[in-house]
Amino acid sequence: MSLRHIPAAATAGALMLTLALGTAWAASPDAPAFTPPAADAIPSGPFGEAVRLGQDIFLNPQKFAGRYVGNSMTCASCHLDAGRRAGSAPLWAAYVLYPAYRSKNGHVNTLAERLQGCFVYSMNGRMPPTDSKTIVALESYMYWMAKGAPTGVKLAGQGFPRLAEPQHTPDYVRGQKVYTARCALCHGAQGTGRRDATARTAFPALWGDDSYNWGAGMHSIKTAAAFIHANMPLSQGGTLSEQQAWDVAYFINAHERPQDPRFAGNLAATTKAHHGGKYDLYGQTVNGVTLGARSTPSTSTLPDKAESQVGK
Repeated sequence: MSLRHIPAAATAGALMLTLALGTAWAASPDAPAFTPPAADAIPSGPFGEAVRLGQDIFLNPQKFAGRYVGNSMTCASCHLDAGRRAGSAPLWAAYVLYPAYRSKNGHVNTLAERLQGCFVYSMNGRMPPTDSKTIVALESYMYWMAKGAPTGVKLAGQGFPRLAEPQHTPDYVRGQKVYTARCALCHGAQGTGRRDATARTAFPALWGDDSYNWGAGMHSIKTAAAFIHANMPLSQGGTLSEQQAWDVAYFINAHERPQDPRFAGNLAATTKAHHGGKYDLYGQTVNGVTLGARSTPSTSTLPDKAESQVGK
């Protein structure tokens, strides 16, 4: 079955993921190991307060950074265990690799700029200023978690473990079956996610208006498959076969979601400029729906100056 020709399918379903500071990577046998400090070891004093705020934002951005968030995702939707888990784009492994060149925007990114991108794409929101309490707190949380790690070194557990190319072309129908059997219980039959009794996100939406947008890294089937295989179902990472991970990632990302913020009114131009890869469904027609065609950008790629210049 071609990636471009998917048979008609019935209902939708889902799993758990998103981007942010993580890419698929091939483990090096000599990559140094690192263990972050214990979760209850946050220091006291002003710096500790910033670290705690960063942790709060990470776990509940709707409450602690709501002005910048446009969906129900949390940072911990993809960076599991509050950003601590190896193989789930842990924060301690990302911190030591910035500044870094990114082909996504064609220049060297600071960590602050990288975090801004997470809000714009994965959170379908808007940029906090680089000097805002929000960004400073998140950087403080990451710095504290990575304290003692070597800089400029890819640590064991960084990003998502890369998968080999699939044995069979990823398939919508096979992916739907995996989803129904292993994912729908947590993420809902329609991929809308679930919330707890306090309305806080327990399991994120995987498509639709409340999920990550078409600019987020998780819209790539390859990235999503790597995350899923290593980490999903929750607490049962590695129990799906690699082919099942590829198939269910295809199924999830073959559904509509918020528009890519880089969209300027022309789907073909946006596809040519930012999409079109082998495992990218943006601009493709799946089950009669042209993905990316229905929505307009709802986010702002400009920093919100209302929170800029911390301390003034």
